[in-house]
Amino acid sequence: MAEITDATLAPRFTRVNVDRASHVIVDQIKRLIKDGSLRPGDRLPNERDLCQQLGVSRATAREALRVLEATGLIQVRLGAQGGSFLTSPSAELVGANLAHLLSLSPITASAVTEARQIFEVGILPLVIERATPDDVADLRILVAAATAAKEDGVYETAMSAAFHVRLAACTHNPALEALMESFHGPLLSSLREAQSVAPDMGFRGVEEHGAIVDAIEERRLDDAQRILTEHLGRTAQRVNPLAG
Repeated sequence: MAEITDATLAPRFTRVNVDRASHVIVDQIKRLIKDGSLRPGDRLPNERDLCQQLGVSRATAREALRVLEATGLIQVRLGAQGGSFLTSPSAELVGANLAHLLSLSPITASAVTEARQIFEVGILPLVIERATPDDVADLRILVAAATAAKEDGVYETAMSAAFHVRLAACTHNPALEALMESFHGPLLSSLREAQSVAPDMGFRGVEEHGAIVDAIEERRLDDAQRILTEHLGRTAQRVNPLAG
């Protein structure tokens, strides 16, 4: 793990003398990450040194570090070998940030489902090509849990959402995983709206999830696409009766 010394960091930072200085510091560190000057595992200067290099108060530097930690860009470790270390953003983290932005937009259940019809069916070729035995096993665990919940009368739409998010992870493409993660909140909302129209929703869907897993395991792309298209099409009709 590379440790950043004062000598190597000093030339990188520029002094901050504007309102909301903590935001400027955050943006500056993001730029350094983007251009490769800072990498995952690197340690930022301690609070005192950071203040001196940036020309800000400790309160400002502390606020910037809190923002960086909250967004997952740094991890704060305690102890003699502790400090603020740069992290590598995961698909979950990127997806969570995108989800936050989506939550602020007036996206309808119909729009979400339409996007899913394009996105989820579109990634199936990669799923069929790249899904590992572990992926298939995880999907089967989700289907089994949903089946048991259905039989016990405690099935929840979150179980369906979890299946579809895990399905996207079978592509082993971090960008696609992040996009699907970002849809988790809107996906849940759209499923709940569909369930309000069809209270027994999920019973047929769980069976289709199982059939999709079978098709993935046996590398049957046409069958997987057909089943998923029908599966999402039914949800589309529930949230928008005019949908095809």
